[in-house]
Amino acid sequence: MKNKILMLGFSETDITPSKPIETIGFGRADELSRGILHPLSAQVAVWQLGEERCCVVTIDHIGFSKQHANTLRDEMAKVLCISREKIMLCFSHCHCAPNESASPEYYRSVCDRVKDAAALALQDMAPVNAVWGNAFTNIGLNRRKDCNALDRRIGILKICDSRSGKLKLLLLRLTAHNSVLKADNYLISPDYFGTVRDALRKEFGCPIMVTQGASGNIAPRYFKSAINPPDANDERFIRSDTALEDMAKTVLYDIKPVVMSLCPQKIDQLSMYSRQIELKADVPSYPRAMEIADEAQKYCGIDGTDWLKQVQHLLQNDIHQQTEKIEVQYFSLGNGCLCGVANEIMVEFALRVSEFLHNDFFYFGGYTNGCTGYFPTEEEFDKGGYEVYWSMLIYYVYHGRVFPLRRDSASELIRFVTENAPNI
Repeated sequence: MKNKILMLGFSETDITPSKPIETIGFGRADELSRGILHPLSAQVAVWQLGEERCCVVTIDHIGFSKQHANTLRDEMAKVLCISREKIMLCFSHCHCAPNESASPEYYRSVCDRVKDAAALALQDMAPVNAVWGNAFTNIGLNRRKDCNALDRRIGILKICDSRSGKLKLLLLRLTAHNSVLKADNYLISPDYFGTVRDALRKEFGCPIMVTQGASGNIAPRYFKSAINPPDANDERFIRSDTALEDMAKTVLYDIKPVVMSLCPQKIDQLSMYSRQIELKADVPSYPRAMEIADEAQKYCGIDGTDWLKQVQHLLQNDIHQQTEKIEVQYFSLGNGCLCGVANEIMVEFALRVSEFLHNDFFYFGGYTNGCTGYFPTEEEFDKGGYEVYWSMLIYYVYHGRVFPLRRDSASELIRFVTENAPNI
């Protein structure tokens, strides 16, 4: 491919609901939206180098079910004349967007608009140069006060038109939960990803795509809420009426000198591919399930009645373990790579993989091609709590299992990701 030219086409579309709609992200009894704070977007970048064509999509959503995500990928594949594994859906994991599983009409609308955007991106193809860079930031904090693990990298992919040199697109990878707005907000919003895109577009004069990192246990430093949320409950976190803008200003301040110093070059390597790994989750005994439900009610006010019924149903049918097939997808461009799984992986996953590969431009993240729940490290697994057990009582209906993946699954996945990474 050394004599081939890298091509990029880009398009974006509005996916804001037109009427009040059930949202997802807080497990509230009333999840109906009450207006629009900021519009939601989906963005499509189509890449081609020689015969290789692939597509990266960013969507303002907590993360579709894997079935819904794959249906969209299959429909986009027909538009772009490529296979499903050549399409990577990167969900922002914002908690103030519609529940697509509860609104087939909204889901269908998003699919149609994203497919239209893909067709427009294909018409926008132009030769480009690109370069990866890293800035470093402090927008996130580990939810555990006694844990300092953080991925401070802001991965930057700077893309310029190869003929004019004009900046065509900036793609960022951030690592902090997209949950500046908390459970007392009922307005539709892309959360801080939206204000980051707006601030950077104004500064650099080009579209901005933002993807999410391994942020399962990383909360935003700033938050806007009148309540005391469980993920911002100590003096490290900053309550602010301008929290969304504060996050964006921090990102802009940290990346600007790096972006200005980066010089895009000709790229001769592009690939996107997937690998599958199968992992197991146990079904808890009923006494253990009751203990977990009691803890969830006591510490988070979570009603585990339905979850307990599902656990009981599985046990009565002699089902003591469940299996999850995890798709690990790689988008490799030049000397950098975005790699993702649908799970909410902890930050240690990204840090360990990058260290094993000796590549600071390898970015392992979650919320890719869906969202299937928290995936703790062994250390987090031992601590239990919301990320390990309690969240399952709310979202098990979307994840296809009632319990976290087994303790050793973290090491298995990290090994698998590393072994299947591209040679760059």
